[in-house]
Amino acid sequence: MDTLEATAPAPDAPASGAGAGPGVRRRSWWRRLGPGAAIAPFLLYSALGIGIPTLGVLYYAFRGNNGGWTTGNVSAVVHGIYLIGFENSIKLALLTSIVPGILGVFVAYAIHTSRSQWLRRMTATASGVLANFGGVNLTFMFVATLGSTGVLTLWLAAIHINLTSLGFHLYTFSGVAVVYMYFQIPLMVLVITPALVGLRPSWREAAENMGASSWRYWRHVGIPVLMPSVLGGMLLLFGSAFAAYATAESLTTGIIALSPIQIGNFINGNVFSNYQNIGYAIAFGMLVILAAVMILYNYVQKRASRWLH
Repeated sequence: MDTLEATAPAPDAPASGAGAGPGVRRRSWWRRLGPGAAIAPFLLYSALGIGIPTLGVLYYAFRGNNGGWTTGNVSAVVHGIYLIGFENSIKLALLTSIVPGILGVFVAYAIHTSRSQWLRRMTATASGVLANFGGVNLTFMFVATLGSTGVLTLWLAAIHINLTSLGFHLYTFSGVAVVYMYFQIPLMVLVITPALVGLRPSWREAAENMGASSWRYWRHVGIPVLMPSVLGGMLLLFGSAFAAYATAESLTTGIIALSPIQIGNFINGNVFSNYQNIGYAIAFGMLVILAAVMILYNYVQKRASRWLH
């Protein structure tokens, strides 16, 4: 009897749900939104940080000096120095995506097959830091190392190795490519590591039991499985290098015709043109190229996702 009295609800206690406090009502309202509530902050952030600026670029890219609609801005960026800017940006992005992509695969595989857990953790941490290291800090580091009076330059000159006579100049296209590879290779290591984890040891054991050599295993199993992830990683590197601005601007002070630097010149008022919104038109061209890259990236990621589960 005492037990029943102790467990019975108090006469003045509110019924379940009927007299719930505001905090309970808020939680119930949040649950009724379903799974979409979890991604609502991300969608809001994407709309403010990406959606609205993109709409602004599309709007002003086709606005003329008189306020009317025109295609003159877009027509101007496919000729002359602006076309050279796109060509140089694409060449730089291709070079700094293919070479670091290949090197990143070998580095990631060497780390993945290492038995040292400490090496794996250290490399993963270092790759995460170096992949996001750029801008003025990275430029200063390379100037102090490979500049005309850099430490490494002077050391090589002491043993009669002149980088300038070999055709390398830090403040030219090749120099920018070398600097970009500093953060592109760690980024590729981060991207390709999950795909290497997806290579199950049982596949190699099965191939060896059937008499396949190491070369035949990689030719018929390893490379086909990794290829979508490798291509996806290179596309990601392409987009990263194609849109990079701060590193190239601080290293070359804008003397190389690159599309991001040309946009920066218009924003800073360093360039005068007959078309008022030419900078927006350049940004529109970059959006078209990056959109095509993202479509290809999503396609190859769907192919690669079959082996990552």
